[in-house]
Amino acid sequence: MSSTAAPAGQSGPASAIPVSHPPFQPAFARLHQTMAPWVASHPDRIAVMDAHRALRYAELDEAVRETAQTLTQLGVRGGDRVVLVTENSVGCAVLLLALSAIDAWSVPVNARLSAREIANIVEHAGARVTLYLDNDFPEAREHGLARGAQWTEWTHVGRLLVSAVDDAAVTEPVEADPRQQVAAMIYTTGTTGASKAVMLTHANLMFIGHSNRLQSRVAPGDRVYGVLPISHVYGLSVLLVGPVSNGATVYYEPRFRPEKLARALVDQQLTVLHGVPAMYAKVIEWSRANGQSLRTPALRMAQSGGAPLTATLKAAFEEAFGIVLHNGYGMTETSPTVCQTRVETPRSDCSVGAAVPDVEIMLGSPLPDGSGELLVRGPNVMKGYYKRPDLTAQTIDTDGWLHTGDLARIDADGAVSIVGRSKEIIIHSGFNVYPEEVEQSLNAFPAVLQSAVVGRAIEGNEEVIAFVEVRGGMTLDEAALRAFLRERLSPYKMPAEVRIVTQLPAAPSGKILKAKLREQLAAGNL
Repeated sequence: MSSTAAPAGQSGPASAIPVSHPPFQPAFARLHQTMAPWVASHPDRIAVMDAHRALRYAELDEAVRETAQTLTQLGVRGGDRVVLVTENSVGCAVLLLALSAIDAWSVPVNARLSAREIANIVEHAGARVTLYLDNDFPEAREHGLARGAQWTEWTHVGRLLVSAVDDAAVTEPVEADPRQQVAAMIYTTGTTGASKAVMLTHANLMFIGHSNRLQSRVAPGDRVYGVLPISHVYGLSVLLVGPVSNGATVYYEPRFRPEKLARALVDQQLTVLHGVPAMYAKVIEWSRANGQSLRTPALRMAQSGGAPLTATLKAAFEEAFGIVLHNGYGMTETSPTVCQTRVETPRSDCSVGAAVPDVEIMLGSPLPDGSGELLVRGPNVMKGYYKRPDLTAQTIDTDGWLHTGDLARIDADGAVSIVGRSKEIIIHSGFNVYPEEVEQSLNAFPAVLQSAVVGRAIEGNEEVIAFVEVRGGMTLDEAALRAFLRERLSPYKMPAEVRIVTQLPAAPSGKILKAKLREQLAAGNL
């Protein structure tokens, strides 16, 4: 590839890892069309299911068409934004695909957000209408009733609350090109600042389905466990777009419970499992406490993402489940996949693997230790932040490189290791401390279930503060923990304090909210 100029403010990037084949071209114009081959070839295969019902591919196709008509009759137009306050369910999947069919933008929102957060999203998105799906948990209906939404029932969606239609809502242009037309708008959790609305196109999300297929992660007939929230990009891409575009079946679960996963492994004969490290840590702890095996002959593929994976957890998973735990890296702004370990060449370390085909990566302005900010370019990169062209320009440079804010190292074989976020580096006595490195050492201690490390400013310096969850039935001996850490960490990386918490604050996706820890620490509430 041609040489790339250094991004603004940087002294010069490391060489980019190029794409050496024709670029990805979406096979369809819209997300809902990706299931068409399976509607034709396997109409009776179950496409989506939850604890209450299942839709076969032919039934899902009919449900999408009829629900699209219902949305149109309600007054939803192409280019409108429709907020879905929901948790994982068949009805949620139908609505997301039906909105694709009428060129409206889906704005999925987890029902566990606060009333204020949901109100802010509805206002910022300029939503034409907000739909609150009733399910096994009360939050969505409570939000809907509080905002004056009215009860109704749609044949293929179920019982839901529908807000008044906002006649003042202005439509966005409808683009025929799937690389330009927005399919979904995902509001980030705001772990590093205020929430942002990430615009993901149909082509962005279809690329993830294409990537899954290329790497044999989702194949026709697979049975995928769907517990990661569809309101987050990981869940939306790998638990809806990936499966239905590849002829698989998804079993939706609205919330993670270790015992439910253990039961589903057997009852649903799951073949593909996606999760975040915290989820895996909790199910392994549950299996040990209950003496129940997690091994099943059907499960062939397990994937970790959304947070750093430790060697201890990877080893514990592989022992408990009897298969390799693959690792990956992505972010909302990249739909999300950037890097992925390969099924055909599993790794024993915690690298996130090489960049997936069609995606370019490089390091901007490498630091003396060989790390640098990871830059990404390819068909996975978002269209931009809604109503924030200034922020979009700060994040995606004029050469199309998205600046992730994550620090990484790239090995000679192309494998990437994420070492931290550039904004989360702790500068202690002039040395850089990467929180993820300290967390990996903490999590390797037998009594620690999971941890989070943040910096605390003190006079002329910054301290390393560690928060830990202790495994059930165990106690934490801090003196033993510190002796354990001294064998693994340089003195300047050692925590000034280790604080035990009952539960670390986390987003519905399982991602630990370090910003909340820092805020509470600064306010003296911890």
